[in-house]
Amino acid sequence: MFLENLVNKDADFGWIEVICGSMFSGKTEELIRRLKRAKFAQQKVEIFKPTVDHRYDEDNVVSHDENEIQSTAVPAAANIPLLADDCQVVGIDEAQFFDDGIVSVCNQLANKGVRVVVAGLDMDFKGNPFGPMPNLMATAEYVTKVHAVCTRTGHLAQYSFRKSSQQNLVFLGETEEYEPLSRAAFHQAMKAQNSQPENKTSTKKEMLSSKYKDE
Repeated sequence: MFLENLVNKDADFGWIEVICGSMFSGKTEELIRRLKRAKFAQQKVEIFKPTVDHRYDEDNVVSHDENEIQSTAVPAAANIPLLADDCQVVGIDEAQFFDDGIVSVCNQLANKGVRVVVAGLDMDFKGNPFGPMPNLMATAEYVTKVHAVCTRTGHLAQYSFRKSSQQNLVFLGETEEYEPLSRAAFHQAMKAQNSQPENKTSTKKEMLSSKYKDE
């Protein structure tokens, strides 16, 4: 697990905690829980999220269960150190949506003695590592992987299956657009989705459109 107090009181270094998993796995709930504990301990806490995430609130970090904590929305990772001066704890939600600079930002903060708590999706809707998350997990001292419950099998879910044919990597949504699936259910769902005639027709139209543009 993670530590909440420095073992060596003379050390000037902090650490990084990463909370990862699929959608509906409780990542943000766990992030909020840890940060509220730090606030209760009278520690100076600042929380950040990417401006692209405005599903529930423009600024505050809000979980699917409507639990929330005050935060600041920033357009890029480079903005975080400028706003986190003299903080003891920095929380970052939806880290997968930040640019790759988020990795060096988190390490810079930890090297200055800050406890950095990061939450984000470890895989995108295709089941591939998502943005800077792999590097964050590699450099973190503590990684907690949380799971949802598969809506089709009842087993542990680690994949975020996108129900629509929308192919943009960044596509915000809730239960109408996504569902958490286990490995077996995810691969079955992807196979079924890719074999649908409408997907093939759409792909063909996109190819023809691209061809005409090139000409």
